[in-house]
Amino acid sequence: LPAGLSQWFPALEVLDVSGTGLAVLGEELLALPRLHTLLAKNNRLGGPGSLPKGLGQAPPGRSLRVLNLSGNRFAEVPPALLGLRGLQSLSLGGNRLHGIPPDIQELRSLEFLYLGGNFITSIPPELANLPSLSYLVLCDNKIQSIPPQLAQLHSLRSLSLHNNLLTYLPREILNLVHLEELSLRGNPLVVRFVRDLTYNPPSLQELAGRTVKTRNVPYAPSDLPENLVRYLSLASNCPNPKCGGVYFDSCVRQIKFVDFCGKYRLPLMHYLCSPECSSPCSSASQSSTSQSESDSEDEASVAARRMQKVLLG
Repeated sequence: LPAGLSQWFPALEVLDVSGTGLAVLGEELLALPRLHTLLAKNNRLGGPGSLPKGLGQAPPGRSLRVLNLSGNRFAEVPPALLGLRGLQSLSLGGNRLHGIPPDIQELRSLEFLYLGGNFITSIPPELANLPSLSYLVLCDNKIQSIPPQLAQLHSLRSLSLHNNLLTYLPREILNLVHLEELSLRGNPLVVRFVRDLTYNPPSLQELAGRTVKTRNVPYAPSDLPENLVRYLSLASNCPNPKCGGVYFDSCVRQIKFVDFCGKYRLPLMHYLCSPECSSPCSSASQSSTSQSESDSEDEASVAARRMQKVLLG
């Protein structure tokens, strides 16, 4: 950046230095107290010292709302960016990122996050702690699974996941009731019914806990040790509508295909309390349209139709 920038333009609010070949954003940036939009895409940023030290504590760190660093050479999300607490839009697409730091949750004002076109393999659950996030773009990466915690992004309206390595989606994604766009094309989503054949039998503690819950055995906190009361509170209901059982630690992982908006069938991960809950569906292993499968997916199908628009093509 040119020396004396802050002296020439003390009231500068928008700065666009895209496509200029910059490898460093100098400390002159720190003296722009009104800067709210910084566009520095398609440069050579990404090496040591490419961003000024103390960016989060400087005046621009408090005023910046939009930051676009797409098309650069960052191998990780710069720690300096995690101090921009007022940032609403962050674009780091087309870089060399291999992961998302858990501290991304510090950007509490973030509404738009673009991380497409990188080498990201996983999504940290902490990403779900962004209460205002409405647009999340993770396309063209190497992501293999979606953490169920993303269902906590209650403000999310658009989720772009196309061209990744996804084979299923967590059932919890149906809780994103405000989601309007879901892009999944270019993923190896499973095309037939798949079931995890491994199953660890329940422990004696779990068997006892299941009995307490399914038979509604009355108890008070004063009747049991605190750890057992806490354990009983963690019971999960079996999604099989014909079961009514519960599970704690031991469960059967299963993928169910769900009608989505009456047009698409999505593979969602389910957790059943027993192999017996999935045995009626064993004949469906070669067909995703069997009647037994449809019977157990009705509840999820109804929930899925709350979403208005799905981009799979």
